[in-house]
Amino acid sequence: MRLLVHVEGVTEETFVNDVLGPHLMDAGYTLVGARLIGSARQRSNRGGGRSWQTVRKGILNHLRGDREAISTTMVDYYGMRGPGQWPGRVAAAAQPHATRAASLQAALAMDIRAAMGTTFDPDRFIPYVSMHEFEALLFSDCDRFAQSVGAPQVGTELQNVLDQFGDPEKIDDSQATAPSKRILRVVPSYDKVAMGTIAIQDIGLTSIRRHCPNFRCWLNRLERAANT
Repeated sequence: MRLLVHVEGVTEETFVNDVLGPHLMDAGYTLVGARLIGSARQRSNRGGGRSWQTVRKGILNHLRGDREAISTTMVDYYGMRGPGQWPGRVAAAAQPHATRAASLQAALAMDIRAAMGTTFDPDRFIPYVSMHEFEALLFSDCDRFAQSVGAPQVGTELQNVLDQFGDPEKIDDSQATAPSKRILRVVPSYDKVAMGTIAIQDIGLTSIRRHCPNFRCWLNRLERAANT
């Protein structure tokens, strides 16, 4: 069983290769890889902020090219705006937070299923949308994150943010108060690629799945798929 994760950035790519991949290989996959979304040949022209049509093309090419593989996504809800609207994004925004991610992911799955035809096994595409962005996962362990970025003194401030919402995936997605903006407010030197990559490895899957319900649901589905 092979798994390809379509990701929107280098940090997510590293997370898949260094954290998620080894865990899922232990669960039964023979190969777990990450691919930056986008159709450009050069990596510098690939990554987040792409239209659904571009991302969709990459997913369909993979599913059609490897009939025994599973495809998934790791993309930010926060970035699904503007031209090339993603299926279900407008409807999801009007829903309560508890059903927003599931509704959007169901819409993406339905779109891929329709494109693949009636013989397609729907379990081969398991979409995941980060609520509301990758940085929310870093709130799974505020003290460890603060220590990882060399600012142990801000752990309490980050925890206070988390306490307001209850779980990391509820931290909202406005331009002023998204998880990354809240981190930058207390750690002005925060760099997603340089610091986020190390921090997410330090925090680890155990804390993330414990505190992030949508992430936990995704990981559970991927684990089950490895043994189906």
